[in-house]
Amino acid sequence: MLRAVTGAFAWMTVLPMPPQAAPTREDARRIIAAVPVTGALVGTLVAAIAWGACAAGLAPLLAGALAVAGGVLVTRGMHIDALSDCADGLGTYGPPERAREVMRQGTIGAFGAAALVLVLLIEAAAITSLADDRRWLAIGVSVAVARVAAVIGCRRGWAPSNPDGFGALTAGTQGVLSIGTWIVLACAATLPVSAAPWHGPVAVLASLALATLVMRHCIRRFGGASGDVFGCGIEIACAAALVGVCF
Repeated sequence: MLRAVTGAFAWMTVLPMPPQAAPTREDARRIIAAVPVTGALVGTLVAAIAWGACAAGLAPLLAGALAVAGGVLVTRGMHIDALSDCADGLGTYGPPERAREVMRQGTIGAFGAAALVLVLLIEAAAITSLADDRRWLAIGVSVAVARVAAVIGCRRGWAPSNPDGFGALTAGTQGVLSIGTWIVLACAATLPVSAAPWHGPVAVLASLALATLVMRHCIRRFGGASGDVFGCGIEIACAAALVGVCF
């Protein structure tokens, strides 16, 4: 379990971790199952930056922007890169092979740029609203539970789009027990974020449902799952959860 957690932090954050051997598919299954644990770090950091910026007298809007920037930095920008790649792939005409080719080019197109601007703006605006109301816990928990989308994206039945790479190693590794456990834990974590106990869980379920639909559409369009699809799902879930707890 410890190896899975350290592997998850090595994959999903910039934290230095002890060197590990190349993971097997079984290792990858355990690492993906531990990915939501990394959300505790990312969520705490984002909430702490928002709190610190407001405590220093900065405007809530600037606090929201700095908090989003902190989340991007601690995750190496992987999720926003995945979001832009998927947006460019979805905006491409042609067969799945052509979409995957566009996603591998390493450049960002109009669809990817638009997706980045819109999603990051939504996240910053939502954090601004929550920071203005001093709802620090709501910020941290919303960012944290978004990582459950990666577990859902690796559910059994979704094949990888390529025979090698991150998707081939992790796609189809998560069963109902793993996914269900994390969804329940995510809902439980959001119980104290709002005055109404049902508010947080509803926001989480709605955000994960939206992320699942987006990932499913991407998998159909690209001919299978990939690391980009999982990262895109996390970013969509994060934005949706932040907006959901604002109500």
